[in-house]
Amino acid sequence: MVSSAKALDGGWGWVIVIASFMAQLLAYGSPQSVGVLYPEWLQTFQEGKGMTAWVGSLVSGVGLIASPICSACVDNFGARPVTVFSGVMVAGGLMLSAFAPNVQFLIFSYGIVVGLGCGLVFAATLTITCQYFDKRRGLALGIVTTGTSFGAFVYATVQNELIVIFGLDGCLLITGALSLNLMACAGFMRPLNMPRYYLKQKAALERNTEEQLFEKPPANDLKIAPGSSTSPPEKALMVKELLITIDAKDLPIQTERKRCGFLGGSAIMKVIKRKQQAYTKYFHSMVDHLHNRVMVALCIAVFLFSLGAFPPVLFMEDVARSEGLIEEVSVIPLVSIVAITTGLGKLVLGALADVRWINSIYLYAFTLIVSGTALLLIPVTKSYMVLQILSAVVGFFSGNWSLTSYITTQIVGLERLTQAHGVLMFFGGFGIVLGPPIVGWFFDWTQSYDLAFFFSGCCVVLGGLTLFFFALPFWDRKQSQNDRADVQYTSNCDKVASVA
Repeated sequence: MVSSAKALDGGWGWVIVIASFMAQLLAYGSPQSVGVLYPEWLQTFQEGKGMTAWVGSLVSGVGLIASPICSACVDNFGARPVTVFSGVMVAGGLMLSAFAPNVQFLIFSYGIVVGLGCGLVFAATLTITCQYFDKRRGLALGIVTTGTSFGAFVYATVQNELIVIFGLDGCLLITGALSLNLMACAGFMRPLNMPRYYLKQKAALERNTEEQLFEKPPANDLKIAPGSSTSPPEKALMVKELLITIDAKDLPIQTERKRCGFLGGSAIMKVIKRKQQAYTKYFHSMVDHLHNRVMVALCIAVFLFSLGAFPPVLFMEDVARSEGLIEEVSVIPLVSIVAITTGLGKLVLGALADVRWINSIYLYAFTLIVSGTALLLIPVTKSYMVLQILSAVVGFFSGNWSLTSYITTQIVGLERLTQAHGVLMFFGGFGIVLGPPIVGWFFDWTQSYDLAFFFSGCCVVLGGLTLFFFALPFWDRKQSQNDRADVQYTSNCDKVASVA
């Protein structure tokens, strides 16, 4: 194993950054550019836009909703096995989607299976990056999360060309085959600390070995041949070798021999009950994060940001066409502007988080307020050039996803990062899933995007103000004053009691 003191902020950590960057690129490339596949699915299956839109909505939100489960997997098994398994899920989901007979099957294969695989990659890459970096953690996370934006930019062009050459089915099969390279990325994710699952297995192995070492051997094994001063070769194993070669199944087998069937069944029930208690305890430890005031405010902010900022990016181009603005200047598409500036924002905001005099929580709140204000200005825009500038602003400050793991580590510490980040992404996933249907409902109701963008902008601004307000230091001073008042009251009671 690598020493944590030597591995922080350099060395193999940069290899982890490159591997995590490529893992997010391979996993999120197709889901982030699902807009290229959306028209093809509409034409192939002849379903409504609302039903078909659930495919792209779920693939982005399901992985975040399942983040508590994904974080528990990373916490117990480590980043490398989870990334390998996610490669199987992402590749399998994409290849299954090539044989989809209807949109309902696509919702399962592309929306749920690929979405869960992406959630596993996201949790694994962010967790292992935070473990390897301390002082440069913001920059490292910014580089890693840029993989999703770069993947969207690359896959948007690649999938277009693949559809023209090989058709929709061939495109999905080839992108699924490319996703298998996630297993190669997992090979570089050398664990810095032993995962809990291996620690439990090691403890069980050592416990079983100790019990067998102290167990009285049969009489035949104690016999030594005449003239021999040493034990038989099979008895000459050292304790270290025995720890390696011992089979952990020996103890349960010996125990079962001493028990009758009923007692054996009760032992199995005890094991199941103990496992259930362990999972219940783990769940309660995740819920305990919601007792932290700043953590709750961050969850609300991420939910409102995902609810409000995700849909406008999808509908930005349609807004320009419906308003007749795209004919003025049609050089760079708005979607490409958002993708490029989001990647740039992740790098810049991640680097700013490492500056000592910058509070990362206030920085995140500032990004929400600015991006929400830009969304509020979009409905009143009458120029395509201004719309491009606002799209760049929204895209740049949407790169604040690189700050979420950094802020979560500051709030709860590195030891509880996987649990807390899973809870945080759970709220973000719900916002992403609910956002597009709500915006679509506003458009169906008013036949205009104005009210939808006003709603989105207000949600994002409200999230930023909520986080900024509850992160102010006067809450801590108020709490400390209340604690001192309680102590003073108790001491007075003791004085009165002593006088009496």
